[in-house]
Amino acid sequence: MPPPADIVKVAIEWPGAYPKLMEIDQKKPLSAIIKEVCDGWSLTNHEHFALQHADSSNFYITEKNRNEIKNGTILRLTTSPAQNAQQLHERIQSSSMDAKLEALKDLASLSRDVTFAQEFINLDGISLLTQMVESGTERYQKLQKIMKPCFGDMLSFTLTAFVELMDHGIVSWDTFSVAFIKKIASFVNKSAIDISILQRSLAILESMVLNSHDLYQKVAQEITIGQLIPHLQGSDQEIQTYTIAVINALFLKAPDERRQEMANILAQKQLRSIILTHVIRAQRAINNEMAHQLYVLQVLTFNLLEDRMMTKMDPQDQAQRDIIFELRRIAFDAESEPNNSSGSMEKRKSMYTRDYKKLGFINHVNPAMDFTQTPPGMLALDNMLYFAKHHQDAYIRIVLENSSREDKHECPFGRSSIELTKMLCEILKVGELPSETCNDFHPMFFTHDRSFEEFFCICIQLLNKTWKEMRATSEDFNKVMQVVKEQVMRALTTKPSSLDQFKSKLQNLSYTEILKIRQSERMNQEDFQSRPILELKEKIQPEILELIKQQRLNRLVEGTCFRKLNARRRQDKFWYCRLSPNHKVLHYGDLEESPQGEVPHDSLQDKLPVADIKAVVTGKDCPHMKEKGALKQNKEVLELAFSILYDSNCQLNFIAPDKHEYCIWTDGLNALLGKDMMSDLTRNDLDTLLSMEIKLRLLDLENIQIPDAPPPIPKEPSNYDFVYDCN
Repeated sequence: MPPPADIVKVAIEWPGAYPKLMEIDQKKPLSAIIKEVCDGWSLTNHEHFALQHADSSNFYITEKNRNEIKNGTILRLTTSPAQNAQQLHERIQSSSMDAKLEALKDLASLSRDVTFAQEFINLDGISLLTQMVESGTERYQKLQKIMKPCFGDMLSFTLTAFVELMDHGIVSWDTFSVAFIKKIASFVNKSAIDISILQRSLAILESMVLNSHDLYQKVAQEITIGQLIPHLQGSDQEIQTYTIAVINALFLKAPDERRQEMANILAQKQLRSIILTHVIRAQRAINNEMAHQLYVLQVLTFNLLEDRMMTKMDPQDQAQRDIIFELRRIAFDAESEPNNSSGSMEKRKSMYTRDYKKLGFINHVNPAMDFTQTPPGMLALDNMLYFAKHHQDAYIRIVLENSSREDKHECPFGRSSIELTKMLCEILKVGELPSETCNDFHPMFFTHDRSFEEFFCICIQLLNKTWKEMRATSEDFNKVMQVVKEQVMRALTTKPSSLDQFKSKLQNLSYTEILKIRQSERMNQEDFQSRPILELKEKIQPEILELIKQQRLNRLVEGTCFRKLNARRRQDKFWYCRLSPNHKVLHYGDLEESPQGEVPHDSLQDKLPVADIKAVVTGKDCPHMKEKGALKQNKEVLELAFSILYDSNCQLNFIAPDKHEYCIWTDGLNALLGKDMMSDLTRNDLDTLLSMEIKLRLLDLENIQIPDAPPPIPKEPSNYDFVYDCN
């Protein structure tokens, strides 16, 4: 007979004694189990003891997490969290430097456990640590030379413990003094400081800025971009990552009116070229966290364009009208201006109208009206002026080339520029908050101070070239824009390292090449619509769906590494989840680092029986998406979020690494629950596999027309006096 579900067999260790094999009844109170264990070793005062995992986590067992204990788990009897917190609170105030150092080392390790952290915080432990940082820094630094290297740095352990304790979200960031902020900022501002101290100080500053408006203002007063730049010029990628994270946090939380000012400072300090030289083009791979921070910086930089993108042109504003006059002057190098007589006024208006028509504006009389739509608003006019001034030869060639055509195939420069600017803003998602999971940065945008404008200049020349290749007329305008968008998107997916490389990629994506690609894709997705083929599809579809289902479940058995997202402090914390081979249990657990390959079931501490799953929810319906937090509610995170609901109020929350993994997991979980797989990936796989299967079955019918109706049954033979010789 199998053991009762509430009985768990474990081993329990106690220093200096043989481990005990014991059956734990999960229905009994935890205090009664601890008393039973203590009685077995003749230990009194059982209330001063607790159980904890004997693995590297050392997390305490509590009434909340005791259901996570599995058969075969090794536990350790140890002092209770309250006792441990009290002892460490006293030890870190010891007059002995060796004792204090050892205590801080233990505190840094234990603070990862929320149960211990709560007890230590209840003793006002956070205040004690901040006081030690504020007052004891100089003493720590003097002791660095004489302390044993194996103990590490006392200040480093203090800051590590502080970061771990704050990461639990128990204490508000608003409670810290200016003196503490100044001290942390001083570690970052020093040119020579221990790497671990610098790393933790940067992490603390980032959390302060992201989690408190008041602290943002105080940190912004203490830290300048000039003081952060040297940390980017080193060789430690982790320090570079934390430095860019602090810059991003300051950028993100800055008031709207200060963001442009901050961008100007970043430009003066040559942040872009420093990142390009020391990070992007450094002789080492860029890890996921660095890629994310570069992506965030890219998004925040492009979001500076949002103000111009959403600003309508004022037709009465002379300064804005002068920009349009300048575009006309550069293009046509205005013939000598007529005299300002009343007789010549009409002549001048007529000339302007003619020139504005040549420039490709929709409104020839008052082209300012073309810029009243938002987006792209005034950003389109800015781009046109930049192109006219910085790529004057190309600008004049495009305008004159099209204005001199009489065959209705002229490409309207003004209208094209406005629509192209709008399209580029959509591609780069200008105005949207950065995603917490995206790593999609483009190195080429870090190669030029005016990267968006240069991007536009390349694309407007591409548009003109594609227009000619398509021999388009004004009726084909939207078709041309669709082709150009496809060309730009395909070139961007190759992640060109420079704008010149991007231009080169576009050269290979001519209209003819796009047609070939489309034709190839169309052939691969060819859809036979005759009735016999539709009937064959209907017959084959259940087999294909079963094949897709098995593939999804096999992927769940392999498992996936998910990143833990934290609104307070984004770090490389991971957890892994996989389905058991018999498809009955989900195994999951925390990881110290991103795994190389599969993670064995026995190394994952927690499990969830599939039979206990009540539902799978996605997007806004997920419990972790209903929380309020920095960057939490943006579109991309919502599209990758899903949760498993089980028991009464329990859930397992996921944010998939990408859309593909999201589809795999939601499909697989729905398949386990006997529901339909509804993802885009399933639809695409079904179409592809159905098409392939039908083509395979029809190979012998190549070039044979398939009739809509079956052929008629032939008449019976006049007699049956015939023999078929099988030999």
